Amino acid sequence: MILLTYEWYICKMKHTIFIGFLVAICGTIFSQNIKSIQLRTLQENNFSAIVPLGTVLELSFDDLDNDNKEYQYKIQHMTHDWQPSRLLSSQYIDGFDQNNINTINNSFNTFQNYTHYSVQIPNRNSVITKSGNYLLSVLNEEDEVVFTRRFVLYENEVSLGVNVSRSRNAKALQTQQTVEFVVNHPKLRINNPSQEVNVVILKNENWNETITDLQPTFFQQNVLRYSYNNNTNFWGGNEYLNFDTKTIRNNSLNVVKVERKDIFHHYLYPNDVKTFQTYRYNPDINGQFAIRTLEGNNTATEADYAMMHFTLLSEEPFSDKEVYVYGAFNNFEIEEENKLYYNSNTNSYVGTILLKQGFYNYSYVTVDKNNVIDKNEIMGSFFETENEYKVLFYFKAFGALYDRVVGVGMSNFSQNR
Repeated sequence: MILLTYEWYICKMKHTIFIGFLVAICGTIFSQNIKSIQLRTLQENNFSAIVPLGTVLELSFDDLDNDNKEYQYKIQHMTHDWQPSRLLSSQYIDGFDQNNINTINNSFNTFQNYTHYSVQIPNRNSVITKSGNYLLSVLNEEDEVVFTRRFVLYENEVSLGVNVSRSRNAKALQTQQTVEFVVNHPKLRINNPSQEVNVVILKNENWNETITDLQPTFFQQNVLRYSYNNNTNFWGGNEYLNFDTKTIRNNSLNVVKVERKDIFHHYLYPNDVKTFQTYRYNPDINGQFAIRTLEGNNTATEADYAMMHFTLLSEEPFSDKEVYVYGAFNNFEIEEENKLYYNSNTNSYVGTILLKQGFYNYSYVTVDKNNVIDKNEIMGSFFETENEYKVLFYFKAFGALYDRVVGVGMSNFSQNR
């Protein structure tokens, strides 16, 4: 058995996800009728909700109950570590922090009926005036939180140069990637970085995969450098699997069979456990999804829903662990809906998820008795995997009331580096 260094062990633990923590942060009532939640810019194929202050974001979702409910959205300013900030709503919003969602449209010519809701922020009732972390909540008619989504608005007060490379740790050369970055801040006076600055490294727009609590390793006039051997290591993971259901009646990418029942059922090609296989390049969109259909003009209301059938081949079940389908389609969360069940007759894990037509990325994860997620046990982890990393730079001057986001840097891992 290889003995790992304490620093490497701490790095590994930072990437362990506890479901209880997720429930505490995103605690909501579970609504099976709510599907296809998106919070994105108006730019096509831009899946990020981390944008410059003033950028328009659109929240959209479907309600499969197919009745016109009165949903409201609520905007709350948060600290760098996603706790409610000290600001009053009047200090970060011109207008109201809570408003009705008034753009409501019924589905058209679909087997699965639904009501589509959308709202753009900022709008004439809500104009956000401060940078920072924000929690967007959707409330039902009983003022219960149905779901939440995070977004970040930033200023361009500092510039960040980000580099992603293969891990320098000999024990992690084949499985991990490391992030280093330089912050130039000639316009921003930073007196005490350890007290005034916080940074977050975010992988693939997944808030479950972050590294925080970093201090600069090198100081220079108007420059902060962050370069570690282990503290900024991420598991490389593997490229996401994918499928495309833009045609509801016919087979498409990675769909082996289509059946018409009350709605359409799409059966995906079986996947196998990839842990001990070599890396194989497969272009992906880093776990995200894009709603689209070839059978209508308005994707929002004319894309249908299909019951997706997943199959993971495994000679025997994982000992004391559960298996889940994992991706941005449900905000990288662990829920009963995306759980797979072992079928001893076919030596495979099987399950179904109702999803709107489109192109989807997904992977498989295991969850143990302590509710710890392992993203690598099934899919494997390889240093070659192409991932996107963002570095968020938070600044709170001495005596200030809130964390500003004064810069964001981004880089992708490239095998050619």
